[in-house]
Amino acid sequence: MDELLGKLKLHDLNSGAFVAGKWLKCSQQAAVLNPACNVEIAKTTLADIDQMDIAIESAKNISRKWALVPAPKRGELIYQFGNILREKKDILGSLVALETGKSKKEADGEVQEMIDMANFAVGQSRMLYGKTMHSERSEHRMYEQWHPLGVVGVITAFNFPVAVWAWNAFLALVCGNVVIWKPSVKAPLSAIFVTRVFQQVIKKLGYDSSIISLLVTEDERVINRLVESEDVNLISFTGSTEIGREVGVKVARRMGKSLLELGGNNAAIVMPDANLLQVIPAVVFGAIGTSGQRCTTLRRLFVHTKVYKQVINSLIDAYQQIIVGDPLDDSVHMGPLIDQKAVNDFSNIVSSLDKEDILFGGEVVEGDGNFVLPTIVKANMNLKWVFEENFVPILWVIEVDNLEQALEYHNNSKHGLSSAIFTKKIKYMEYFLSVLGSDCGIACINQSTSGAEIGGAFGGEKYTGGGREAGSDAWKAYMRRQTVTINYGNKIELAQGIDFNK
Repeated sequence: MDELLGKLKLHDLNSGAFVAGKWLKCSQQAAVLNPACNVEIAKTTLADIDQMDIAIESAKNISRKWALVPAPKRGELIYQFGNILREKKDILGSLVALETGKSKKEADGEVQEMIDMANFAVGQSRMLYGKTMHSERSEHRMYEQWHPLGVVGVITAFNFPVAVWAWNAFLALVCGNVVIWKPSVKAPLSAIFVTRVFQQVIKKLGYDSSIISLLVTEDERVINRLVESEDVNLISFTGSTEIGREVGVKVARRMGKSLLELGGNNAAIVMPDANLLQVIPAVVFGAIGTSGQRCTTLRRLFVHTKVYKQVINSLIDAYQQIIVGDPLDDSVHMGPLIDQKAVNDFSNIVSSLDKEDILFGGEVVEGDGNFVLPTIVKANMNLKWVFEENFVPILWVIEVDNLEQALEYHNNSKHGLSSAIFTKKIKYMEYFLSVLGSDCGIACINQSTSGAEIGGAFGGEKYTGGGREAGSDAWKAYMRRQTVTINYGNKIELAQGIDFNK
């Protein structure tokens, strides 16, 4: 651990406030714990409300200057940073694994997401297109154009400490905005390292480093200052539905824009004709990836009665092969939960279940660290936990008689993020994708609910918040649309044929 921190140039105490182009001193500190052993990795300072005020004012002041930089040149900045990420993928992946507990393979994959997002954003910087429309008036032209919003606040969660920031920040920056980042205090070291590297690239290209800010804090007053400031044009929040609802209300109260990426009670359906060689690995990864602490984690599995026993037996066999342990060990499939509270949540759920319904796991691993066994539970729609987003590796398996029943159960959720069906029949696939099918923002055929590609817009409906990040036209969230009408004739012609001269 010490060797890794030395390579990263992280110290026993690290500033958690990069504001107005400088790393600032802070009076408050917080320890960052390794969830695999609950030993302190390092400390970070915590930003205060005065520093947030400085960050917002600095961002506001530099925003117009950054907006005047041509978009392709803004894209060049992301391109250069993407190259640095390629060089540092392994070491940054190790840091992500160390402080979050996700496996090294998953952590490296998270850095790869950043690299992929950089590639996407560079291309997008030359494709901030607006449409041209035909006017109903003669000698008129209509079109739309897109302008930067100004200041974008990005609040990220512990489970993806750097990738979600990249989804937002890379697009926000190429769209001409400046970014203020509030990472999770549970996993701030990756954010500090990324900010250090990025500000060096910004400086190298001759831009003002204050186009990005970082403030590590757990003080609600400081966070609320970011959320409630009218100088922050968009708040992108990734986290729980409970907190996200509060953020959305506060931003709406000041008529700001919010992009909410909240929870997911994700489900998959297994039909009788499904290929179990696809089903089992997809379900296992979906259920245990990041120890069940992903918003896209597979939590509910609806299995047709004709293959129910076969699927259960195959899943139990696969779960018996899962290696739980040190996330930096390449042979490990599942690391620890993030903290003791998460372990307690797991224990509370398991203790409320009938023992005969626990088909695998259901135990806390004794010893240091926050380890639990991945768990399979035979469930039904009368069980309250089925309707909640349990941020732990518990898979609820429910037997169904047909696709209609499966979809009724599937859509009986307050969340609407990710969904999947396993089948070879086009009829089942199309029904699942139709208006009568999945009500989620993401629908997968013969694929896991977890592990979305950045090329598509990521996000969901209902209690998931409705926000969209990453690919497709998600860039539009970071800009303001302007409809333009040009009269190149010699007279005024009103729309809808109105003429006051008659």
